[in-house]
Amino acid sequence: MISKQFRLTKAGVTELEAELKNLVSQRAAVTDRIKTARELGDLAENSEYQSARQEQDKNEARIAEIEHILQNVELIKAPKSAGKVVLGSSVKLGNDGKTKEFQVVGTVEADPLNGKISDESPIGKALLGKKVGEEVEIKTPAETATYKIVEVS
Repeated sequence: MISKQFRLTKAGVTELEAELKNLVSQRAAVTDRIKTARELGDLAENSEYQSARQEQDKNEARIAEIEHILQNVELIKAPKSAGKVVLGSSVKLGNDGKTKEFQVVGTVEADPLNGKISDESPIGKALLGKKVGEEVEIKTPAETATYKIVEVS
């Protein structure tokens, strides 16, 4: 079976490694909560025990997910071709005095509210391969607008 490669920037890998370290450090505290709650008696009606077990399950699932991503990571190199939008590029768009800035990243790292858009998103797909000076149509649920690519880095 071929495992999926997760494309991340160096900053994205660092973020995941920090989250993993934090989650692993919480293991002992969650285990202690389970042990304390177990001592309270009947586990079937023990909400503290149930809550601690759910937290442990969620923690362990996220640890496994992050470890899987980090084992199958493909590092996004800093773009060599300035001027053309590729994975990892930062793009500045302009339209009637309004500017928008995006960084094109892999799906795992995408965070649209912070300007990190997935290469698989409609905006990411529209930007890939474009050069400075070209126009790109950005469709959002609210509107469709045409922007000019002002800068690619």
